[in-house]
Amino acid sequence: RARKGEASIVSPNRLQRQFNPDAPDESWVTDITYIRTHEGWLYLAVVVDLFSRKIIGWSIQSRMTKDIVLNALLMAVWRRNPQKQVL
Repeated sequence: RARKGEASIVSPNRLQRQFNPDAPDESWVTDITYIRTHEGWLYLAVVVDLFSRKIIGWSIQSRMTKDIVLNALLMAVWRRNPQKQVL
């Protein structure tokens, strides 16, 4: 969470809007959305392989913390076991 007076950390844009990789497990992207339920909000993080456009990892929790994305990424790594570096 950003605080007044603190500098934000900006990651370099390594993907450079190249959304059409040549093979699976070259480029993954993440996204977070929220879902309203009768009991409150749920937060869903997904990891998508840009080659197949399939969800390869996901996590859902009642609070939006860094763990939701880390768990989704861990699921993707466990399921896909990439042999090379993934962008």
